[in-house]
Amino acid sequence: MGGTFDPIHIGHLILGENAYLQLGLDKVVFMPSGNPPHKLNREGRASDLERMDMVKLAIATNTHFEISDIEMNEEGYSYTFRTLERLNAEHPDTRYYFIIGADSLFDFDKWMNPQRICNACTLVVATRNHTSNSQLDAAITHVRTKYQADIVKLDTENIDCSSHQIRSWVAEGHTVKYYVPDTVINYINTYGVYAGGKDGQGRS
Repeated sequence: MGGTFDPIHIGHLILGENAYLQLGLDKVVFMPSGNPPHKLNREGRASDLERMDMVKLAIATNTHFEISDIEMNEEGYSYTFRTLERLNAEHPDTRYYFIIGADSLFDFDKWMNPQRICNACTLVVATRNHTSNSQLDAAITHVRTKYQADIVKLDTENIDCSSHQIRSWVAEGHTVKYYVPDTVINYINTYGVYAGGKDGQGRS
């Protein structure tokens, strides 16, 4: 599962757990993006180190969740097709599933080399932001037809939660309890991430 995870929240964790259970996966690997081309303006957000730290804290008690810094060490932009092709080259006996939300599928044609992404993995799609089943099914059909993609629709509840919303709440002093694991909340408060912490020092 890729993403900026800025910060990681309960929706990410539930999505990963449901994918693990529904698909019978060996593990779910969270891969924070180091320099995602579609999110260039990162002012007021967490540093790479802070995002990595928060993911580690959030998944610490789950034995089938792991974190990878494979996209943190990329030179230049981090592109999904490159990451997936690298993983396949390094582990040719492993079958990879790429977990995304419905909003990402709707924009899939705009991604860099979508055909190479589809060639390298099975796409796992979950509903998001109250997307209707008919809209999601139409998008799945489009991507399947255009790219001969192998797509699995995840049977999971939509969690009305976003990292943008959480960042805003933290900055405003609003509680984010139950939206974010307590260990992550403590980290945000300790290091002043999103200008909502105690000492405002941050990490880099």
